[in-house]
Amino acid sequence: MNTLLDEVLEAHGGTDRWRRFSSVRATIVSGGDLFAIKGVPQDPTPREMAVRLHEQHASVAPFGAPDQRTDFTPDRIAIERTDGTVVAERAQPRKAFDGHALQTPWDALDRAYFNGYALWTYLTTPFLLAMPGVRVEEIRPWHENGEQWRVLRATFPAALATHSTVQDFYFGPDRLLRRHDYQVDIAGGLAAAQYVHDIVEADGILLPTRRRAWNRAADLRPVPGQVMVAIDLADIHFG
Repeated sequence: MNTLLDEVLEAHGGTDRWRRFSSVRATIVSGGDLFAIKGVPQDPTPREMAVRLHEQHASVAPFGAPDQRTDFTPDRIAIERTDGTVVAERAQPRKAFDGHALQTPWDALDRAYFNGYALWTYLTTPFLLAMPGVRVEEIRPWHENGEQWRVLRATFPAALATHSTVQDFYFGPDRLLRRHDYQVDIAGGLAAAQYVHDIVEADGILLPTRRRAWNRAADLRPVPGQVMVAIDLADIHFG
């Protein structure tokens, strides 16, 4: 395993502790310009996000109605009632985004799919970098805020649903996550630089509670005033 990755995993709580857990729950509040662009503006209602750690499965509630939730896996997205009744579903949901540009509207299932894979990615970072099939290499460091951030570039397998095949993760001198860069393939390849803040410890695992994804310019700097996605997390519990 990559030595830097070893240090990163240890700084975030360690693989032994991570393997003892199978799920995480958190309260989320999300927003940002992307949802307005897509015609699905996000309200500030707190929601509960539930994620399985070692397989891609996620759910958020409420979604669309007080008695509804989502059910995400890479091969299926669904909106269900809390009694399990299916309201809407789509198999192979990634294919529905073929030909999408940034301005292409999303429907409710598109929004649910994005929420599912994105929050799964964030709530399993950085431990997802050690999952089978993920290739990791260190690339040249980045200097910001008076620090040198070391960067791990991850190449994800096709079977794993996430923003883009190649993504960059930036870590400070304490080896904690500072930034996460990617392209949103399902939104026309939007280039994003996501900064993370307010790291907390939850059941021995360290993770950020505030994420802001900015439109990323060609020089890798965030474009001022263009917060595409904002996510705040609270009440995080691993189980």
